[in-house]
Amino acid sequence: MLTAKDIEKIVHILRKEVRSLATPSVTLVGKKWGSPFLVLMSCILSLRTKDEVTLKSSERLFELAMTPKKMFDLSIAQIEKAIYPVGFYHTKARNIHAICRDLITRFQGQVPDDLETLLTFPGVGRKTANLVLTEGFGKLGICVDTHVHRISNRWGYLQTKTPEETEFALRKKLPQKFWIEYNALLVMWGQNVCKPISPLCSQCPLQDYCQRVGVGVSR
Repeated sequence: MLTAKDIEKIVHILRKEVRSLATPSVTLVGKKWGSPFLVLMSCILSLRTKDEVTLKSSERLFELAMTPKKMFDLSIAQIEKAIYPVGFYHTKARNIHAICRDLITRFQGQVPDDLETLLTFPGVGRKTANLVLTEGFGKLGICVDTHVHRISNRWGYLQTKTPEETEFALRKKLPQKFWIEYNALLVMWGQNVCKPISPLCSQCPLQDYCQRVGVGVSR
């Protein structure tokens, strides 16, 4: 079982290792524009979509509009054209339009900075809401995607069955000082080294800490 000291060492190793890797698209949006609204829009686009597609689609959409009012003034067809080929782009375009309407009518055009309120928007689940908090506001949150869920369990740090279980387990176990960066670190690591199938275990500097739970074939 990994200890708090082990996790601290792991995070420090990952910080160094990921410097040469591509930063997740939503993190890039947060760093480039510093806008919770644009982070929220990028999060919506990122669901079930590759990072490179998400970033390009986000940039095309932001060229048309960068505020809830201006984006709401776009037609759904215009939004669809801008965000294609993200996955489920028809549904996402409708959700974006509805979110912008809600932001204007309920929140004076400002994205709320609390988890429960974010979860009231169409198409926003816990992963998206937590990511908006961490990348949009710099507030504490734990965003759990497939990489965070898989790797946390693969290490043996957690024994959870679903991403939601993983989030609540990490809230109890992971030191708060790592909450904001944990998702980005594990996403980059999961995309490049600790892959779902045949992970690159022979190249991994975390071998001493990883129990390789569920790993059959590796490289």
